[in-house]
Amino acid sequence: MSNSLNGRKDGARGRMDYWLLTATLVLAGFGLIMVLSSSGIMAERIYGDTYYFFKRQLMFTGAGLVAMMICIRVPLKVIYSLTYLWVGLAIVLLALCISPLGASVNGASRWVRIGPVNVQPLEYAKVALVLYLAYFFARKQDMVRTFSVGFLPPFLVTGFLCGLLLLQPDFGGAVVMCGLLFFMCLVGGTRFSYLFISLIFAGGAGWLLISSSPYRFKRWTAFLDPFASAQNEGYQLVQSLYAFGSGKIFGTGIGAGQRKLFFLPEAHNDFIMAVVGEELGFVGMSLFFILVGLFLYRAFRIAMKLEDLQDRFTAFGTTCILALGMILNLAVVLGTVPPKGVAMPFISYGGSSLLVSFLCAGILLNLSRRVTA
Repeated sequence: MSNSLNGRKDGARGRMDYWLLTATLVLAGFGLIMVLSSSGIMAERIYGDTYYFFKRQLMFTGAGLVAMMICIRVPLKVIYSLTYLWVGLAIVLLALCISPLGASVNGASRWVRIGPVNVQPLEYAKVALVLYLAYFFARKQDMVRTFSVGFLPPFLVTGFLCGLLLLQPDFGGAVVMCGLLFFMCLVGGTRFSYLFISLIFAGGAGWLLISSSPYRFKRWTAFLDPFASAQNEGYQLVQSLYAFGSGKIFGTGIGAGQRKLFFLPEAHNDFIMAVVGEELGFVGMSLFFILVGLFLYRAFRIAMKLEDLQDRFTAFGTTCILALGMILNLAVVLGTVPPKGVAMPFISYGGSSLLVSFLCAGILLNLSRRVTA
C-alpha cells in the first residue's frame, strides 16, 4: 500500500463528498417543508398551534445537523472501538421499552420517554447492528464461510435484538433488522446456502406470527385487497392511494392537498409521501426519486471505493439502513407490501428517525474522506 493510502487510513483527511452532503441537506429541507404542509391541521386540532409539529421537527433537524457534524469529525477508530458498547446500549434501550419506563402508544411499547420526547430504540439498534456486523465480518474473513463462525454469531446477536422487538411487539422492526443482517451477510461472505435455508425458516416463522395474530392477519388481508375493508383495516392505504391519484401530473400544490384534512391518518409521519404525491404530483415525485437516487448512488459509491474492509462494510450497512427505509416506506404507501410503520428518512416527522438518518449521513461523509479516487 502506498504511503498516501497509509496516511489516509491513519487519519489524513481527503475531500468530503459534497454531492452527498448537498443531497442530504436538500432532503432534510424538503422534509421540513412537507412536515409543515402536512401537519398543520392536526397540530391545530390537538395542540392549538398550527406549527407545533413543524417547530419540533425544526428542533430535531438542528440536533441532527449537530450529530452529523460530530460524526464527520470524530475519528472513526473511536466509533469502531466502542462497537460492543453500542450493541449493549441498543439492548438496554430495547429492554427499557418493555419495562415500566416504556411508553405505550396504540398498544405497542416501542418508545422510551426521555424528558419531553419519546425515543424509539429500534432506530439506534439498526446502527449498532450494522457497526457490529461490519466489525465482525472485517475481522473474520478467513473463517466467514464456516457455520460456527460465519453464520452463528451474527445470527444469534441479531436474533436476540429481534426477540426484544417482538416482545414490544414490533414485527415490522424485526423484519427490517433481519433485512440488514441478510444484506450484510451477503456482502460479508457468508455461504449463500446458509442464507437460503435461513430465509426459508424466517419465512415460515413470519407466517406463523402473522397467522397467529388476528391483528396482523387482518392487516395482511387488508394489504391484499384494501378496498374490501376501506372503512376498517384498509382505510389508511385506500386514503393513501386516493391521495396519489388526486395528485395527477403536477399535483394540487404545496399546502392544497385534501387527504391530510383528517382523512389520512399519520399524514405527517409514515404516510407523508402520500401528501407529497397529492401536492406535487407525478412530476414532483419523479424529482424526489431523482434526489433519492443521487443520494444512494453517492453513498454506495463510497462503499465500493473504500480500501479498508471495515470501512467498506460500515458504509454499505449505513447506506442499507437508509435505502431500506426509503424503499419500504414507498412500498407501504403505494400498497405493494403489507402496512408497517416505516418512516421515510429525512422526510417523516419524528426525532429518532431523523437523528439516525443524520448519523448515517455523517458516518458516510466521514468515510468519503478515505476514498482514494
